[in-house]
Amino acid sequence: MLELTDVEVRYGAIRAVRGISLKAEKGELVALLGANGAGKTSTLMCIAGALKAAAGTIRLDGRDVTSATPEAMVRNGVATVTETRDVFPDLTVAENLTLGSYIRRSDRAGVAEDREKMFALFPRLAERYGQPAGTLSGGEQQMLVIARAILSRPRILLLDEPSLGLAPVIVDQIFEMIGVLKRSGLTIVLVEQNAAKALAVADRAYVMRLGRIAASGSAAEIGATTDLGALYLGG
Repeated sequence: MLELTDVEVRYGAIRAVRGISLKAEKGELVALLGANGAGKTSTLMCIAGALKAAAGTIRLDGRDVTSATPEAMVRNGVATVTETRDVFPDLTVAENLTLGSYIRRSDRAGVAEDREKMFALFPRLAERYGQPAGTLSGGEQQMLVIARAILSRPRILLLDEPSLGLAPVIVDQIFEMIGVLKRSGLTIVLVEQNAAKALAVADRAYVMRLGRIAASGSAAEIGATTDLGALYLGG
């Protein structure tokens, strides 16, 4: 469904991503693991169209989308949840969710149905429907940005560090919700430093180090055969 071939990302003279190749099949959850600075977020932002590939190709359903804009990628069915939990703080939970469904504004019935599904998955959002998003806790904001992304009805969800800065009990809840989304048939590419949590929900995994793919395989294989500590710590 999604395939990257020899993709490079540069920031001026700095090569953040160095010719990586990876793929996600329909309905898979693919984890992208590695330490800070490994190139994980740059890879995700390149898929989303927010960063342009300096080399290589990105294909979606076999079609070249390497040069697509972020708006085009959303319309192609790719939604992104960034690590910074970018809510619109002065807008209510309801208004943030409405913005997520903007490209579906002619499908009011479908949007209403999906919004109710999100409230079933994230009951706290229903409780805080009229509350400004900036007053939510970090965990509630993470729930909101995931729900907002889902309301665009994506085929692929790009999740960047969903556990970042959250209490362990909230991390558990977020990963339970990711498991529910996976079981719904959604294709997910998950960037995550918490390797244990990511491998527990993933089908396949890629481990990045210094802009390259250092290891790849099924989640079980990566967990059993890869020295993640060495890859994360530079051993």
